[in-house]
Amino acid sequence: MARYTGAVCKLCRREGQKLFLKGDRCYTDKCAFVKRSFAPGQHGQGRKKVSEYGLQLREKQKVKRYYGVLESQFANYFEMANAQKGITGENLLTILESRLDNVVYKAGFAFSHAEARQLVRHGHFTVNGSRVNIPSYLVKEGDVIAIANKSKSSEKIKTVLESAGGKVVPAWLDVDAEAGTVKILNLAKREDIDLPVNETLIVELYSK
Repeated sequence: MARYTGAVCKLCRREGQKLFLKGDRCYTDKCAFVKRSFAPGQHGQGRKKVSEYGLQLREKQKVKRYYGVLESQFANYFEMANAQKGITGENLLTILESRLDNVVYKAGFAFSHAEARQLVRHGHFTVNGSRVNIPSYLVKEGDVIAIANKSKSSEKIKTVLESAGGKVVPAWLDVDAEAGTVKILNLAKREDIDLPVNETLIVELYSK
């Protein structure tokens, strides 16, 4: 599947906020957004009046980039959310939070979404005992995600597990860092998602 391979720090600068795309580096003074919080490009520091469409587009791009999904995939998620009962925008965020790579990241088993996707693709995780290598796999309430036994000897996995114990995880996840497992207590609700985004603008964009 095609993926963005450019400088990810530019994406944070373009959206005007940290999206934590480079893991621990984003929490240090080396973060490019700390040094240059304006948009990239020669006109990045200029003030521009943003249209209603522009605001809606920026919210969509922000969410897309945070979770690392492509345009067609994001559109499919929106259709799925729109078909469900409840508030479409909140449904959309719940679906995105339910991606396996996001759960791996939020559980503290990866330092960034990008690293979580890579680890899942390489078959380092199981869901309910079965190996799953699809980052977009949507977990369900009651599912148990675990680091595969053969992967626990990997130096990368060992490094991640050493730091996982100190990470604050969402209330909808039950993480056992020592065992390398995470159970889905319930699907994420809007109040569980700390991404500063106005999902209503995304719904308005797709409703045009």
